[in-house]
Amino acid sequence: MRTTNHLIGLLNFLTFLLSIVILGGGIWLSSRANSTDCLKFLQWPLIVIGASIMVVSLAGFAGACYRNTFLMWLYLFVMFFIIAALIGFIIFAYAVTDKGSGRPVLNKGYLEYYLQDYSGWLKDRVVDESYWAKISSCIRDSKVCSKTGRTFNGVPETYDMFSMRKLSPIE
Repeated sequence: MRTTNHLIGLLNFLTFLLSIVILGGGIWLSSRANSTDCLKFLQWPLIVIGASIMVVSLAGFAGACYRNTFLMWLYLFVMFFIIAALIGFIIFAYAVTDKGSGRPVLNKGYLEYYLQDYSGWLKDRVVDESYWAKISSCIRDSKVCSKTGRTFNGVPETYDMFSMRKLSPIE
C-alpha cells in the first residue's frame, strides 16, 4: 500500500508541475500588452484549467503522502468529474464537426468545404457577426492568408497555379 501511495503522490506532484506551466501560460497571455480577441479567448480557460488541476493535484498529493482518506475521496470525486467533462467535450466537438468533410472540386487540387454540411450550432457561430469578428481576428493575427501565397522567381503565382496546389483543409 505504501508503494501505491508513493506512486499516486509522485503522479500528483508531476501533475502539479504541469499545472504551474498551464497556469503560467494563461497568466503570460493575460499580461501581454496587445492582447487580441484570440488571446483573450484562450487566457481565461488556461487560467481556470491550470488552477483547477493545481488544486486537485495538491489534494491528491497531500492525501497520498499523509494518508488522508477524505482528501483521497475528494481527489477521486473531482477527477471523475474532470474526466467526464473532457469526454463530454470530445463528444461535443465530434458531433459539431462530424458531417463537415470536404467535397472534391473539378480541376482543383483541394477540397471544398460548405457551411451547410456542419451542425446548426457551428453554423450559427460562424454566421453570427460577433463570433465571426473573433474568428477572423484570430486568422488575421496568425497571418495564415499571407503564408498561402507563393512566388516563383519574384513573381506571384497565378490563380491557375494556386487552384492546382494540394492544400491542407486549413489552407
